[in-house]
Amino acid sequence: MKRIWQFSLLFFLLSTSTPVLGQQDSISTSNEFKGVVSGVVDFFYGYDFNLPESKMRLPFLSSHNRHNQVALNLGLIKIAMTKGQFRGNVALHAGAYSVDNYAEEPGILKHVFEANAGVLLSKKGNVWLDAGVLPSHIGFESAISTDNWTLTRSILAENTPYFLTGGKVSFQPAEKWFFSALVFNGWQRITNVEGSTKPSFGTQVAFRPKDTILINWSTFLGSDDPDATRRRRYFSNLYSQFQVSDAFGLTLGMDMGVQQRLRGSSIYDPWFSPIVIGQVKWNQKLKSALRIEYYQDRTGIRVKNDHPNGFATTAVSVNMDYSIWKGLLWRIEASNYRSRDQVFLYPETPTSTNFFLISSLAYRF
Repeated sequence: MKRIWQFSLLFFLLSTSTPVLGQQDSISTSNEFKGVVSGVVDFFYGYDFNLPESKMRLPFLSSHNRHNQVALNLGLIKIAMTKGQFRGNVALHAGAYSVDNYAEEPGILKHVFEANAGVLLSKKGNVWLDAGVLPSHIGFESAISTDNWTLTRSILAENTPYFLTGGKVSFQPAEKWFFSALVFNGWQRITNVEGSTKPSFGTQVAFRPKDTILINWSTFLGSDDPDATRRRRYFSNLYSQFQVSDAFGLTLGMDMGVQQRLRGSSIYDPWFSPIVIGQVKWNQKLKSALRIEYYQDRTGIRVKNDHPNGFATTAVSVNMDYSIWKGLLWRIEASNYRSRDQVFLYPETPTSTNFFLISSLAYRF
């Protein structure tokens, strides 16, 4: 029977305390209650030149994944709370992203973006324990598109967890260093896979030698299978971000993962993805970014396919962002995917290329 990890602990903490602002690691222990309400509304229009019959463009994407229609990608409302040594967040959402990315979650859980509570265990080292539905510790791209340098998320990011459900202990011994260890349900789950009783684990190490440089390494160790067919999965996400100047930023990243072919097997199938993103700030209102990435998954661990070379795809995108006024952002992006095989499976004409245009108007408050 499906079960939800740590929800009893989550509800206990939410009902007996008034938790902290966001997932930021603050050591403030003021007994004054503080609550901040925020949200985002992100509408978009996309046109796929492969002309899919379905309104959904590509099955391995979860964000901004509609063809030839105006759609709500994400409508989000969040309250972040803090009092004393407690903190917590509750956020609900709707839109195409929640429909696509939460397809395996039952009922109202499809609308849970965040639901977590935390307690400060020690001021020395800023040690926090958080539990519930948490933002993923993996990657540099958020589900909130205005946080990201590019309008659409990379293939790399779309095929790693947006969120995790479980518990996290974080530790910040100095401004330059941040560490966390996590225990959670499988790969991006609120409810567990039917027949799974074992948790997965994760780690994160972030190093910021100066304000303009961030190096982050995150891992996943576990499985996303029932106990009877449990295949071990090991995954590493490494990225660096450099603010080279006031006008130019650079992100370099690499995902690498392996998974057992069968339970108990000594054969592991790999997948990997390198990525480069450069962002230019032209003035206070106008920015642009160029993204180049390669994604190889020969055996269909993350992107299901039955082609000789698996999913081996190079993707290039370029976008322009214009800040209309505070909180209101208009963006347009052109993206092109090119694969070794005809992996883009449209009914009449499977093809090895895919070109699409996306435009969005997002307001964040």
